[in-house]
Amino acid sequence: MTAFHATAVDHKALRAYRLGRVREQLRRRDYGGILLYDPLNIRYATDTSNMQVWTLHNAVRYAFIPTEGPVTLFDFHGCGHLSAQIEVVDEVRAATGWFYFGAGEEAPVRVQSWADELLELIKQHCGTNNRIAVDKLDPLGVWALEERQIDIQDGQQVMEIAREVKNHLELAAMKESIAACQEGMRRMRAALEPGITENKLWSILHQTNIEMGGEWIETRLLTSGQRTNPWFQECSNRVIQKGDIVSFDTDLIGPNGYCSDISRTWRCGGGKPTDEQRRLYAVAREQIRFNIDLLRPGMTFKEFAEKSFQLPDEFVANRYSVVFHGVGLCDEYPGVVYAQDWEHGGYDGVIQENMTVCVESLVGTEGGRECIKLEEQVHVTASGAKQLSTYPFEDDWL
Repeated sequence: MTAFHATAVDHKALRAYRLGRVREQLRRRDYGGILLYDPLNIRYATDTSNMQVWTLHNAVRYAFIPTEGPVTLFDFHGCGHLSAQIEVVDEVRAATGWFYFGAGEEAPVRVQSWADELLELIKQHCGTNNRIAVDKLDPLGVWALEERQIDIQDGQQVMEIAREVKNHLELAAMKESIAACQEGMRRMRAALEPGITENKLWSILHQTNIEMGGEWIETRLLTSGQRTNPWFQECSNRVIQKGDIVSFDTDLIGPNGYCSDISRTWRCGGGKPTDEQRRLYAVAREQIRFNIDLLRPGMTFKEFAEKSFQLPDEFVANRYSVVFHGVGLCDEYPGVVYAQDWEHGGYDGVIQENMTVCVESLVGTEGGRECIKLEEQVHVTASGAKQLSTYPFEDDWL
């Protein structure tokens, strides 16, 4: 049980699995250990959480995980009690903050103390292996570790590959997040009446997420009417009118810290959709269906991009940035782009069994009035993709 949410998930077993995944990647690369600053990576490896959004931009919390040896969590002052019941954390120490807000002109001095403390741990638990992975680190920290002969390696690669494959415990935790998200969506739909603002409608999802033990939402991607095209405008105080479509992307970090990334498009005020709304929706719905049916373990990313649903030419300019992306504690590796974007934005890899991914669609003509945004969260099984998100589509539009 976490501090935020009463859950049926066995968190002790979940923590053991995730820490084991991290150490598997460290052994595979012959690294002595990993230094984590990204709060999502710390959460994955230790299941500890403290002011997640604040620590995204204030470097006051970090963890050192030797490939073999005790895990040390360095937490914000006065916060050691937050991890007291987390069995995978062997020791909690006070963090040394040397970022400029916390240290000012003393930063070059404090970073030396920080590096000395880490060097002591590395020598104690990593032996002569000074190949240490790091996920995020400002230049002062890099220089200080290099001065101490630490061979810094890419920790983001370690963590993204560790997080790529989910077991049954992660799936159970993710389903609880999706349940909270979809309850928020149901409440949004009930409140969608002419006269409500985009911001007020979006706030319902936030409120429901917090009420049900969730944590935060990464974006504000809800727009209505002509603000749906082009996409990536965030919600505003625009008053939603009868007949407007409303498109949104949840990007929700829910209970257990897992992401629910689902997109839907609705019509405000009842009545029949316009012929154009129906036409756009039919293409988006078919793209989602086609690409979910295509997902199979063993396919390369490039093969999927080449075989995936081909948007009609009129919709290509407004295509989404990816055809699918991984999902776990947030949007994760991989991000698979459209075939026409492969040369400048693609990278290859292999779809793995037990990946969880989000299949995307954005359909609208360049300069047109509206865009339809749809997205479904799925689990890649040996026999194909199984849907995790279950909120209904507008099938009566088709």
